[in-house]
Amino acid sequence: QVKLVESGGGLVRSGGSLSLSCAASGRSFRDDTMGWFRQAPGKERQFVGCIAGSAGIRYIADSMKDRFTISIDNAKNTVYLQMNNLKPEDTAVYYCAAGNWWHERGQPDYWGQGTQVTISS
Repeated sequence: QVKLVESGGGLVRSGGSLSLSCAASGRSFRDDTMGWFRQAPGKERQFVGCIAGSAGIRYIADSMKDRFTISIDNAKNTVYLQMNNLKPEDTAVYYCAAGNWWHERGQPDYWGQGTQVTISS
């Protein structure tokens, strides 16, 4: 059974940083894509970033690429999202996603349960 477990969410003040982790179990995603989405209250789910496990090719949404970094540790089957200079509008539930997909190409096959990120002003 495939499982994605996010961690690292929490409450920080505007301008602060958070690092999210997502550990996958049940299969390796070395040859697939892992990434992050977020959903704020009352809003649609929004793509954040993705990374190809083997090639290390990564893509971050334009609105976040100056502040967010995505990385992967294939040995640990874990993807990370480093978020800096956080703003109140970054408040959302952040979801890990994995499978055979890429930004605007297909949909993830697996999803985590989400981790809450709250930024206070």
